Amino acid sequence: MNKTAEKQALIDKIVEAIQDVKGEDIMIFDLSKIENSVAETFIICSGNSNTQVSALAGSVEKKVRNDLKDRPWHVEGTENSMWVLVDYVTVVVHIFQKEVREYYDIEELWGDAAITKIEN
Repeated sequence: MNKTAEKQALIDKIVEAIQDVKGEDIMIFDLSKIENSVAETFIICSGNSNTQVSALAGSVEKKVRNDLKDRPWHVEGTENSMWVLVDYVTVVVHIFQKEVREYYDIEELWGDAAITKIEN
């Protein structure tokens, strides 16, 4: 499998894992054409509580590990689960509680990106 197909399989698996735990407002940001971006793709979603945010992150890690045999390079934010970042190097997943996502307005930071909104 080539790199593009591997990345797309990872994106699809992450979205599937988020949907399994009823993550909301899923958006995929293609940053591949933006200079100096920290990853090629950001996936952002929301949960309604720290319990759901934690469950979303766990679902992503478990499904990717079991189905694609891949593990994140870095995970951050699990201490309080207000937000969790799961970093697969080319694809970074941001899982926020709704209020925290609204506060940081991370979508606005990447306004130049091609954005795909996933309907639940």
